[in-house]
Amino acid sequence: MIILGTNSIKGGFEVSNSLRVNDGDSQYLSITPGSAGNTKLWTWSCWFKKCPTGADLGLFGQYIDANNYFRIKFRDDDRLQVDQYTSGSHAASAGFNFILTQQLRDVSAWYHLVVAYDSAQGTDSNRVKIYINGTRVTAFNTETYPNQNVVTTLPVDGTPIELGRTTDSQFFDGYLAETVLIDGSALTPTSFGEFDTDSPTIWKPKPVAGLTFGTNGFYLQTKQSGTSQNSSGLGADTSGNDNHFAVNNLTALAQATDTCTNNFCTLNFLSGNEMNFQNGNLVVAQASDDGGAARSDDNARGTVGVNVGKWYWEAKLTGATAPCVVGICFDRLGMGDDLSGSTGVYAIQNASGTYAYRRENGTTSETAGFPNPVANNIMNVAFDADNAKLYLGINGTYYNKAGSTGNPATASNPTYSSIDTSFFWLPWIESRGDNQQALMNFGGGTSYSISSGNTDGEGFGNFEYAVPSGYFALCTKNLAEYG
Repeated sequence: MIILGTNSIKGGFEVSNSLRVNDGDSQYLSITPGSAGNTKLWTWSCWFKKCPTGADLGLFGQYIDANNYFRIKFRDDDRLQVDQYTSGSHAASAGFNFILTQQLRDVSAWYHLVVAYDSAQGTDSNRVKIYINGTRVTAFNTETYPNQNVVTTLPVDGTPIELGRTTDSQFFDGYLAETVLIDGSALTPTSFGEFDTDSPTIWKPKPVAGLTFGTNGFYLQTKQSGTSQNSSGLGADTSGNDNHFAVNNLTALAQATDTCTNNFCTLNFLSGNEMNFQNGNLVVAQASDDGGAARSDDNARGTVGVNVGKWYWEAKLTGATAPCVVGICFDRLGMGDDLSGSTGVYAIQNASGTYAYRRENGTTSETAGFPNPVANNIMNVAFDADNAKLYLGINGTYYNKAGSTGNPATASNPTYSSIDTSFFWLPWIESRGDNQQALMNFGGGTSYSISSGNTDGEGFGNFEYAVPSGYFALCTKNLAEYG
């Protein structure tokens, strides 16, 4: 269950930030070129982490009208589509259309996509090249190459180029990093990434600052968190061209540290039973059924499982009436299993001062002195897998089952002990009432403002409360060293 990402060990080229966009908030970046680029020769490169499956998601494009556009998007069957639509047609005389056979459904992984266009090539299959994680894609459900010297919508002047939205209505949902447009060259993936010398199946990013970006080219690193269209904004261009993007419906919270060189845990979209996931799979809410009636006992778990090491994360509870359960679950918990019938769960429930206690060999519910979390409290989770102990707290104070305070750093008064670490354990959240909501913080970004800004001992994460000494954020850099 442990996931390791590209460049997990410290050292080498590091990507510090990503842009997190939420389709439900219509978030995207845009720029309107003031001059024409090379519409017959260009390369687009981007790292992305996709959050939902089974949805139309727009990655990148330039939209003139419903009959004329270029786009890179996900279809609702999780297949990537790259197409040029001209005068209402994908015909080779003026356009092209590619729908991959491969489905990209891993919501825990970062992918690298390169699209290179060179319509002057004599062989049609050399005019459009698509690469995923350094390897050229050759299997397509739809494969229509353009005729020689066909021009694309990209990158014409006077029409917005958009990142995170396509065809004027479809938005991306997830994380975007290291986004590059090369105007005037068709490059291979080795201009943007390389296979790791020690792990030759792992594709990782490398510096691109030495490339020639061309007139309308750009390099977006999300180094800044401002909302203006300038070098201090989320859409700042660091290529040297100053092709800065405008920010649409985004705030400083969209800047994340979950990247293709340090992949953070999120909630697993594929694990939720009728749950609503938002904001980079960091916000989860209880859904209503199709008839609008209240649901209960729906849950979701994290994308990372551990059975060694010491780990920390937080969850902010926003609902005041319905209970919400925070804790850990083992890797054998079935999809959609609810608290009332589950084994392999250790958690605290905010309902009338009770806590929910679950073991691998059965279930019990007990009333004890653990304080009752209320709306806007932040739950603290410190899991000591090395010593089979779990510490649960509220607003930075930890308690055992009798209500006495505990301390993860000194291994005193754990909430639960003797956890069976022959299993892998994952972050777990269950909503026990209609529209209950929890805001998760694994350290790679949040949907709410952090007032204090605490990191772990390695400098990773951004937490409201101090990370206990010896505990670490659930990210691939830490997993490679302590997991």
